[in-house]
Amino acid sequence: MYEPIRSKSVHSTMAGTPSDFPHRTREEELDIQLAGHLAALLAVTDELRTLTPSTDLDAAATRLAEQVTRLRGGRTPVRASLTTVQQPATLHERAHALAGRALVVAASRADTAAAILAAERMDAHAAATELTTTG
Repeated sequence: MYEPIRSKSVHSTMAGTPSDFPHRTREEELDIQLAGHLAALLAVTDELRTLTPSTDLDAAATRLAEQVTRLRGGRTPVRASLTTVQQPATLHERAHALAGRALVVAASRADTAAAILAAERMDAHAAATELTTTG
């Protein structure tokens, strides 16, 4: 009644060859995520440094660049230049959110140095946001 299938199923051929594409471990994926969050935080920090220079932001940018370089296997991150002028409060809020994301990934990866840095940046940006909105 039905004609038998003469060729292999697409699903069985794809499932049978797992080495056709590269796989990353969970740790490698978390490294990539963490490096991305820290690089984004570094970009916002560079924008803040341009608008409101401070030694705290300079030190934070240096530490963030070191962590991104470490996570990316020695490749240095691209540094941001000021593209549009935004309110410092907005940038501090964005930096706080990025630091929070980095903290979550660093904690799940058990990366103490990155977690401490992210937590410190969250505190600093929360305090700066509070100062710019009340003062």
